[in-house]
Amino acid sequence: MIEFKNVNKVYPDGTEAIKDFSLEIKEGELMTLIGPSGCGKTTTMKMINRLIDPTSGSIYINGKAITDYNIHELRWNIGYVLQQIALFPHMSIAENIAVVPEMKKWKKQEIVSRSHDLLDMVGLDPSTFGNRMPGELSGGQQQRIGVIRALAADPDIILMDEPFSALDPISREQLQNDIQQLQKEIKKTIVFVTHDMDEALKLGDRICLMKDGSMVQVDQAEQLIMNPANDFVKDFLGNKKSPWETTVGSIVDQQMDAIITKSIYESQTFPSQGTYIVVDEHSDYVDMVRNGSVFHGKTVRHDMTLSQAVELLQESDQLLFPVLDKQQVVGILTYPQIVAYLKSKTAIENGVTHQ
Repeated sequence: MIEFKNVNKVYPDGTEAIKDFSLEIKEGELMTLIGPSGCGKTTTMKMINRLIDPTSGSIYINGKAITDYNIHELRWNIGYVLQQIALFPHMSIAENIAVVPEMKKWKKQEIVSRSHDLLDMVGLDPSTFGNRMPGELSGGQQQRIGVIRALAADPDIILMDEPFSALDPISREQLQNDIQQLQKEIKKTIVFVTHDMDEALKLGDRICLMKDGSMVQVDQAEQLIMNPANDFVKDFLGNKKSPWETTVGSIVDQQMDAIITKSIYESQTFPSQGTYIVVDEHSDYVDMVRNGSVFHGKTVRHDMTLSQAVELLQESDQLLFPVLDKQQVVGILTYPQIVAYLKSKTAIENGVTHQ
């Protein structure tokens, strides 16, 4: 979807802001860029919509160099959310949302319908908020408008430059949750710059950690935590992540002995005793069977932390739990797995190893 190939940015004073940067961001992926101040993360993001041009190297969107796009069309197809929100203060909320669709010459009724749908999507009643002015909204509400304004013309790509850093902790956490939920619905390609590691780990499908204009490590959250590339990554992550914050997906049991297909279940060619997970031909979750009786058991998301998963496990008498990525069963989770993992981490932290 978005590809950086050997990109460099050198300013006239000789400052090397970006050094030989290569990265591929997949369609529908939320990529977080993080690193110390001055590491080049915002410069990297601004090169995507050509607010900054690279000194050398190339950037592609859908296989086409961004320099080959008409710059206005390029930017119309890239939503942009800033920390400063930057709503037009003398325009109503509905008018703010309509800016880019009007530039793209959408029909008025299409714009009104889109505005209503987006306001509903972030829990703001269109009849109440559409005619309000930005100054009448709280900071968190204004930032929600900033997000949906970026979505208004249905762009393929959204750039978010530290969008929540000026908000209070409660509003910030709520908006993080909103983005997670929105992304499940809209499936846009999002590049999200943040200086907050917790935010990067929570939101990113993958995290790109940068230092001095270079990429240090690109990985999923659990891999970044469990397998840091070097001491810089370890130090940047800090010691605040307990084993309880490990995601289920990183310890999931992929021995699929307890998983049977729907056709096997219907033919009854499996032991009558025991607990089994039934999946369809796409490995999507269907039901569970315990000692021959069907029940729709509780499931665990692959991106849950162990702490969240244990709360769910405690509310159920199930012996094993299907782990889902969307609807697909990617493995199973049991209490003994969690205990074994936590014991192993405790042993390592206490300097105990087993040969």
